[in-house]
Amino acid sequence: MRRREFITLLGGAAAWPLAAKAQQPAMPVIGFLDWGSPRPDGRFVVAFRKGLAEAGYVEGQNVAIEYRWAEGQDDRLPALAADLVRRQVAVIVATGVFDTALAAASATSTIPIVVAAGGDPVKYGLAASLNRPGGNVTGVTLITTELAGKRLGLLLEMVPQATTVAYLSGGPRLLKHENEASSILEAARALGRQVIVVEASRDRDFEAAFATIVQRQAGALIVGVVPLFTYNSNRIVALAERHKIPTIYPFRSYALGGGLMSYGADLEGPLRQVGVDYVGRILKGAKPADLPVQQPTKFDLVINLKAAKALGLDIPPSLLARADEVIE
Repeated sequence: MRRREFITLLGGAAAWPLAAKAQQPAMPVIGFLDWGSPRPDGRFVVAFRKGLAEAGYVEGQNVAIEYRWAEGQDDRLPALAADLVRRQVAVIVATGVFDTALAAASATSTIPIVVAAGGDPVKYGLAASLNRPGGNVTGVTLITTELAGKRLGLLLEMVPQATTVAYLSGGPRLLKHENEASSILEAARALGRQVIVVEASRDRDFEAAFATIVQRQAGALIVGVVPLFTYNSNRIVALAERHKIPTIYPFRSYALGGGLMSYGADLEGPLRQVGVDYVGRILKGAKPADLPVQQPTKFDLVINLKAAKALGLDIPPSLLARADEVIE
C-alpha cells in the first residue's frame, strides 16, 4: 500500500468515532416543575427517579432533568413552565399542586404533561376523561382534599370531647382550598362541631397561626393538604406538640416525624408511578392521550403511640384496631 493511501485510510478511520458520535440521538430532557423549594435530593424526587430507573432511564446517563422550582410563589409558575417549553423538553412533570399542571397546560398543547398532584384534570378542562384523556395531559391525580371530612371523623374518634376544631389552611390562593374547606365544614356541621379556619401561606405564618388556634381554644387540629406544610412538616409537628394540640395530618410522613395521626395516600408511590408508568413510556413513544389518569386506591391510617402518650390520650380500641400502621 502506498504511503498516501495509508495516511488517507488512517485519517478516515480516525474520523469514524466522531461520525458515529454525531449520529447518536440526543439525550432526552425531562422538565420537572414543582410549586415548592429546590429539593433535588428530596424523597419525592428520589421516588420519581426510582420510577424512571425502573423504566430504563437514569439521570445523567441516558436522560437529563431540568428542575424548575416556584419556591411557593404561584405567580412564578407560568414563566417557569414557559421556560421549559423554550427548552424544548420531551415531557413536563407537574407536581406539588395542581396549579403547576394548569401553568404547564397554558404554556403548551403539544409537549406531554404528566401530573402528580391533587386535582381533577377533567374538571379543569385538561382531559376529556380519566380513562381517555385525549390531549397532552395525563398522570396521577391524588385524592387529598376529598378525604378532609374523613380525617375530621377520625380525629373526633381520637378526641371526642373537642367541640371546636381548627383547620390549618394554605389560604384561598390555592385551588384546593375551597374544596377542602367545604368538605371539613360540611362534615363538622353533621357532627355538631364548630370549625375555625386559620391560614398560613408563608413559613413565617406558622407561629401566629398556632397562637390563634390556642387563643380560640380549639380542642383539635386538621392540617390541610398544602405543599408548604409538607415541606415544613417537622416544624408543624413540633408546634402541635409544644401547644399540646391533638392533630391529624394528611400524609404518613407527619406521623413518622412525631405527629399524632395521619390519614391519606402515600406520596412517594405516585411519584415513582409517574416515572415508570408515564414518563418512561412516553419517552419510548407512548402518547399521553392514550394513558389513563390513575388515582390512589389505598389510604392508610397511621397512629403514633408516643405522641398520644405525650398528649395524655387513651386511644379507643376500635380506632387502634383500624390503624394500618402503629408507630411505637
